[in-house]
Amino acid sequence: MIQANEVRIIDENKEQIGVKSLKEALSIAGDKGLDLVEIAPKAVPPVCRVMDYGKFLYELHKKAHEAKKHQKQVQIKEIKFRPKISIHDYSFKVRHVLRFLEDGNKVKITVMMRGREKAKPELAQNILKRVFEDTKDNGFQDGGIRRQSWAVSTLLSPKKSGGKDAKTKNAQGSKEEVQSNGKEKDSLQ
Repeated sequence: MIQANEVRIIDENKEQIGVKSLKEALSIAGDKGLDLVEIAPKAVPPVCRVMDYGKFLYELHKKAHEAKKHQKQVQIKEIKFRPKISIHDYSFKVRHVLRFLEDGNKVKITVMMRGREKAKPELAQNILKRVFEDTKDNGFQDGGIRRQSWAVSTLLSPKKSGGKDAKTKNAQGSKEEVQSNGKEKDSLQ
């Protein structure tokens, strides 16, 4: 697969061997029972490394998996309202919206309309305004309000990033926590 006649060789210990012909490089790799892998094809001459190619691919996959594991996946949760929602249902759903925002997730607020409600989209906008007002401490409107014939929707994003795994919360054993634990123990004795 290597097209060049001469290549610069690096051995398995990452030390330079020098510039050799392609045949010599392949024989060096073959003698060690390893593969010749082209690392920098655009260099003059191209740089090749003597290594176990299967192990190299495994390590790349392992590094990619580790990097992916430490990323925070932001999910979009959806809560649906109706224009004539009862007070209890409204407060129950707003509590869910607040919990989702505290966890660091985005929340899509959808107000669904049926029948004659479609003629009065201002009812749906009033519900959205109430939700914005009740969640203004935890989130903000991300983007505009989308209108369809059957619904009005928008997206809320959390004000502070992080969520459950954020380092902003008081870590166990921090200075404040240790001091407060000591005060509680003194008052008990």
